[in-house]
Amino acid sequence: MSVARDIMTPGAECISTDASVSDAARKLTALGVGALPICGRDDKLKGVLTDRDITVKVLGEGRDPHQTTAGELAQGEAVTIGADDSADEIFATMARHKVRRLPVIDGHRLVGMVALADVARALPDPQVGDLLEALSVD
Repeated sequence: MSVARDIMTPGAECISTDASVSDAARKLTALGVGALPICGRDDKLKGVLTDRDITVKVLGEGRDPHQTTAGELAQGEAVTIGADDSADEIFATMARHKVRRLPVIDGHRLVGMVALADVARALPDPQVGDLLEALSVD
């Protein structure tokens, strides 16, 4: 069975907690991704910033994306997956936390990101349907 390090996108780039949401949006665009891990000055993972966070929590609330920092959008402890965790564990974690992307860590070091599409390619078809249903139900 596949593990996270086999199916993740390696080399995830962080956005600093001090970076503006506007800078984060430019980085999302340049990298062609929908989420960026938020890392503090200590290089520890503080959360994940998504394109949806920018739309809903910043623009939708009338906040200034040039003045709002990525760190302001980090909420609590980030949900992560270990590099050697199985595709089934990734599935369970995504379903339990209703997230579509997970930072992959090896020890305390960020080594990549695994997205719903990555998991879909690694799981048998019936499990993919179950995951999509779990993420779509409120």
